[in-house]
Amino acid sequence: MDIRNKIFLAPLAGTADYAFRVICRRLGADIVCSEMVSAKATLYGDRKSAELAYLRDDERPAGIQLFGSEPDVMAKAAERVAVYRPLYIDINMGCPVHKVFANGEGSALMKDIPKAAEIVRAVAGATDIPVGVKMRLGVDDASRNAPALAEAVERAGAAFLTVHGRTRAQMYAGKADLAGIAEVVRAVSIPVVGNGDVTDASSAARMYELTGCAAVMVGRGALGNPWVFRELACAREGVPFTPPTNEEKKAVVREHLTRLVETKGAWALPESRKHLAWYTKGMPGAAAFRSRINTVSALGEIYALLDELFG
Repeated sequence: MDIRNKIFLAPLAGTADYAFRVICRRLGADIVCSEMVSAKATLYGDRKSAELAYLRDDERPAGIQLFGSEPDVMAKAAERVAVYRPLYIDINMGCPVHKVFANGEGSALMKDIPKAAEIVRAVAGATDIPVGVKMRLGVDDASRNAPALAEAVERAGAAFLTVHGRTRAQMYAGKADLAGIAEVVRAVSIPVVGNGDVTDASSAARMYELTGCAAVMVGRGALGNPWVFRELACAREGVPFTPPTNEEKKAVVREHLTRLVETKGAWALPESRKHLAWYTKGMPGAAAFRSRINTVSALGEIYALLDELFG
């Protein structure tokens, strides 16, 4: 994998579904990733997990992220999802959510480096697809061990790493510690993707400069603003970035909602409300708009409200 200077979309749980991924790809994201997929549920034949892992041609190149804590289960799940031909299989060692952490999965794996390495070794040996690992700086400030974990998973066969510059205890509070990411970059010879607080061209430039990372990943900075990928791509190519007009914003929002309905049916309308709140944040009339979309029951009604808001 050649990931240098690439722009990644983070595997945002509950958000980075196909509808959002394909829009981010079209607007400049070089590589996207599925939402996190349960390895155990995948082996049970869970339909929802299969839908989360499924990749369509118009969103490629794309990775699939697995989470779990058992090496053999993770390896078998990797074999299952390999049929979707991902660019890479990512192992989640960074999710801070309590129910994941309590099961010994996600960021809990940072507490057991030998086990984390065993998981990577098993997954890397299960297919010929490159393996990535997404981690944080540690569970908390007292146990910041990302460099040691990075070295261990590199030896176990990881092709690259993604480091979110916060601990599990921080969740998403405070600022990403770029010096912490830089420590990981210095500890390994494989590429490191910097993640945390990349919201525009200047923050991406700062991530590159202060960490020495090979690529950047955008997570929450893309919510309501997928045009951030176009801004980062323009900065990389040295060309001016033109912010989207209201007309373009409306067109993208409509496209996003249409794809959500096409892929998720009736469930899409309630889910669309969070995206609409992000897309319209800070706009005149946004508060009233958000209140009104809670009462609509059809896509056409939302389109009419968008016409009112965006003009």
